[in-house]
Amino acid sequence: MERARKVIPTSQHTETPVYLGATAGMRLLRMENERLADKILAAVAKSISSYPFDFQGARIITGQEEGAYGWITINYLLGRFTQKLGWFNLKPSEGNTQETYGALDLGGASTQITFVPRNETTESPNNTLHFRLYGKNYGVYTHSFLCYGKDQALLQKLSKDLQASGTNGTIRDPCFHSGYRRKMNMSDIYEAPCTRRFEETFPFFPFPEVEIRGTGNYRQCRRSILQLFNTSYCPYSSCSFNGIFLPPLQGNFGAFSAFYYVMEFLNLTSEEQSTHKKMINTLEKFCSQPWEELQMYFGEVKEKYLSEYCFSGTYILALLLNGYHFTAESWKNIHFMGKVRSTSVGWTLGYMLNLTNMIPSEEPLSTPLSHSTYVILMVLFSLILVIVVIIGIFIFHKPSYFWKDMV
Repeated sequence: MERARKVIPTSQHTETPVYLGATAGMRLLRMENERLADKILAAVAKSISSYPFDFQGARIITGQEEGAYGWITINYLLGRFTQKLGWFNLKPSEGNTQETYGALDLGGASTQITFVPRNETTESPNNTLHFRLYGKNYGVYTHSFLCYGKDQALLQKLSKDLQASGTNGTIRDPCFHSGYRRKMNMSDIYEAPCTRRFEETFPFFPFPEVEIRGTGNYRQCRRSILQLFNTSYCPYSSCSFNGIFLPPLQGNFGAFSAFYYVMEFLNLTSEEQSTHKKMINTLEKFCSQPWEELQMYFGEVKEKYLSEYCFSGTYILALLLNGYHFTAESWKNIHFMGKVRSTSVGWTLGYMLNLTNMIPSEEPLSTPLSHSTYVILMVLFSLILVIVVIIGIFIFHKPSYFWKDMV
């Protein structure tokens, strides 16, 4: 807010709207303690209201909204909603709108998958949203998996590991590097709704804390993570996991937020590097590195983040392949995105575009030229201008040649 106050001209402060949307972390808190969630939103609203902007309120958005706004952000930044004019085609033909990208979002508490499926009929209406943008209708599939963000997924995995470890208070965890140690209070593991279902295993907490001891093995880590996805039951023709409908994947996908941050650390965001096989090989090598050696290489990285990259990378791979059913072949359709045209990719821009009505439902009267057409026209006009100037100079200095040709 202080940054906004400095950047936005003072004369426009009172005209500048401010919105606040809270996501999965607050959705979890509301499930656990609705009164506390309301108290936090009220405190945030009071703080923001003290600034000289036009504050429009704070609210907790749904998982569907979070997925949809991320999808809107990606396709808006990529220019996928608008029709492009081609050279010698100044009026676009109908159906010329580009195919949209799907959106893959991963946070700490939830993950979302959103895309336009090929088949418009859906077996699960609750997972479908309808938009009319720039004169075209979109039937968008979206689902938000609460408790399957990377932080809550780790707590779920640790809870399951505690079930298997007995009551000695120690977990030998292949998702952490060999030589790594971490102590956690049992209450910290079981305080969230995501892990409460595991609490019955230790209803009286026979030990107050648990020690995690890393063993650093990618394949064992992956096996333990796969237990989080229940794929044995599907009431539809096709499912992701936990009995949730998922139509066949369609088109390209932009993967952002934690998908991008983790892959960026592992140096796997470029199109050439981001292959299914390359990611497996990278994780196998990375997870097997001793903790002391890793600290020497990445001493500037915060310990919590550094210690969890092995789990997070392995979890992302399991989620995309086993949860969402991408394959080694379709992996090339996933594009890990941090920014598009210098703008961060995430749900927030889509949220603002929707609330401020900056995306019209109908197509504007004048369709913007494509970048290539615009460049060609500018070059052509520049050449014409140069030629006219040269002819003008020539006529000015040699008028006799001009008049002789005219006679």
